[in-house]
Amino acid sequence: MKPTVLLATTSSYYPAARLLMALAEAGCTVDAVCPAAHPLRVTNALGHAYLYRGLAPLRSFTNAIAASKPDLIVSGDDLATQHLHTLQAREQQSGNPNASLCALIERSLGDAQSFSIVSQRGAFMDLARQEGIRVPATQVIRSADELRLCLGKIGLPAVLKANGTSGGDGVKTVRTLAEAEQAFEKLQAPPLMARAIKRALVDHDQTLVWPSILRRPHTVNAQTFVAGREATSTVFCWNGEVLASLHFEVVNKASAAGHATVVRLIEHAEMSSAVEGMVRRLGLSGFCGFDFMLESSTGNAHLIEINPRATQVGHLNLGPGRDLSAALYAALIGHASQPAPKVTEKDTIALFPQEWIRDPQSSFLRNAYHDVPWQEPALIRHCVSNREKQSGWYSRRSRTQAQTEAQNPVATACRAGKQEIVA
Repeated sequence: MKPTVLLATTSSYYPAARLLMALAEAGCTVDAVCPAAHPLRVTNALGHAYLYRGLAPLRSFTNAIAASKPDLIVSGDDLATQHLHTLQAREQQSGNPNASLCALIERSLGDAQSFSIVSQRGAFMDLARQEGIRVPATQVIRSADELRLCLGKIGLPAVLKANGTSGGDGVKTVRTLAEAEQAFEKLQAPPLMARAIKRALVDHDQTLVWPSILRRPHTVNAQTFVAGREATSTVFCWNGEVLASLHFEVVNKASAAGHATVVRLIEHAEMSSAVEGMVRRLGLSGFCGFDFMLESSTGNAHLIEINPRATQVGHLNLGPGRDLSAALYAALIGHASQPAPKVTEKDTIALFPQEWIRDPQSSFLRNAYHDVPWQEPALIRHCVSNREKQSGWYSRRSRTQAQTEAQNPVATACRAGKQEIVA
């Protein structure tokens, strides 16, 4: 009997659909709790879909878990991880805790004692430093006065990061004190009600409503700026052990603080050691991502962040030890399965639709491996036709260009990366 995985995601972002496909291909039955308009709903790989409601998030998750009865929950974004942490804490603090629910969440994400650490950048960086891992100086900032004192110590330029954000939305590199003060005020502020209402009505995404109503400020961290190249690791781990991992150097990005659009597979001993050390120390399970800066002058890896959920490259199968979905399947059934062939021999990968949206004439679409899900033409059509709804992840192009391409999205995608038409 196939193991059942529940993919939990709170926003209609495209990479969750790719992960669902990879998990199904590995041998799992994959259900999902997700927004009504999520693109994963058009894939043939989906088992059952359960509705995620941003105004009742915990009830959405508990109802989906009760209906799906999964062997494992996979978090597709930071807010989904936060919901699972909150569910586990709420049950533990209740007079009559649901032991099976708590056990499922801990089996899926790891030791519950680590939950507060992975969700707080400052606490995570302090722990990494204790482990002897190379990290930039990081300090929690609560006021403009603290910001000025901190920058006096770590110097400028510096990087300001807000907890509870992802995709570069809550990150700002500042080079002057005035710029830092302005960025701090913006990063700390909860979302405006007008933005929350627009997101709910136009994008059918209610995730900003409660943060806007409650007016809880974000916790902001200041971090020493490291000059170098960005790199990222994504892993599947089980009870504190890394079972499969992928390490990439970022080649191209949608914007200065945005998501990678082109990555290059690398081997980096310091990155591997840091990831394995933190996974072991925190007792993590499931998918997890780690971001690094590779110092320009030395190549040394500085760990700068953890992403306690699946990342946008987690679906890639690049051979033995580099297939995260196969590692998950093996962990659930208790033994290794027949490995699937890796998707490409090329080291450089152009992510679809990220690089195609950034520049449809990009040379990487021709020379690198263009990661288009040709086996799911409905997903390609959905993604291209709804490009504007992906704007939180991908860079903007002109509306006219997007509308023109949407008239024949599959053919357009094919011209960008593969010279044939999908039936």
